[in-house]
Amino acid sequence: MVQAYILIQTEVGKASAVAEVISTIHGVLQAEDVTGPYDVIVRAQADTVDELGRMVVAKVQQVEGITRTLTCPVVHL
Repeated sequence: MVQAYILIQTEVGKASAVAEVISTIHGVLQAEDVTGPYDVIVRAQADTVDELGRMVVAKVQQVEGITRTLTCPVVHL
């Protein structure tokens, strides 16, 4: 199982709507709107890194109102 944080920048005023839509995507554990350089932070999981990548590109990045994403896989050192 692979987990990652996805940091999302949105259009002005769209953070809440983006978080709400993303929270319904299969594999998303949590989606919260936050303040700071990012507008929404998502914790997601998938069986493989490839599956996680497909989720980000095919589902998360397609949500209307998103301008940029940064995916940070969780590592266990």
